[in-house]
Amino acid sequence: MKLLLTSGGVTNDSIRAALVELLGKPISESRALCIPTAQWGHPSPMLGPVSVRNFVSGVPPWHTMTSLGWASLGVLELTALPSIGEERWVPWVREADVLLADGGEATYLYHWIRQSGLADVIPSLPDTVWVGLSAGSMVMTPRIGDDFVKWPAAPDDRTLGLVDFSIFPHLDHEQMPGNTLAEAESWAARIEGPAYAIDDQTAIKVTGGTVEVISEGHWKALH
Repeated sequence: MKLLLTSGGVTNDSIRAALVELLGKPISESRALCIPTAQWGHPSPMLGPVSVRNFVSGVPPWHTMTSLGWASLGVLELTALPSIGEERWVPWVREADVLLADGGEATYLYHWIRQSGLADVIPSLPDTVWVGLSAGSMVMTPRIGDDFVKWPAAPDDRTLGLVDFSIFPHLDHEQMPGNTLAEAESWAARIEGPAYAIDDQTAIKVTGGTVEVISEGHWKALH
């Protein structure tokens, strides 16, 4: 699977160009499935039925994923998949060019990626692009750090580990005064391995083991 791991979605021309490169064709010719699942697991009062609807329909500020002009756009709700059988939903995933994973709670998303069976299908999707937003990106890392665990049922801060680095998103976001570089450095000191602090104008592209930072904003590699 090809990865485009973002903090705020496809927010600028550089990230959009990286997405088109990963797709290998225009966005207007690409089929997308959006995954709102992570929102359900986060306790924030800002997340819930209305925000999920806004993400799916591309209402700002959720338009940076679903309102890019896809040839087709569908919803893949991971919590529903175990009850309908793989013979029904696996073809939907295989036919998609890109999976758009929204933010929310990364350990909850990790739980449902595994519980749904999607984790078992991902290795067989080498040409599919995964575009993550915040928790939708963090779920691909080995750990998210205890600071970001908001789901009470999470056993720990571990996630999928498809990449070997962790992500601190929304660096210096105006609505998140605690997301400073100093806080990111403190967070990184408490987890093992390399990490990146990225703002909403930054993405990390991962293809074939190659990691490239795409940015029109600011970011920092943390070790």
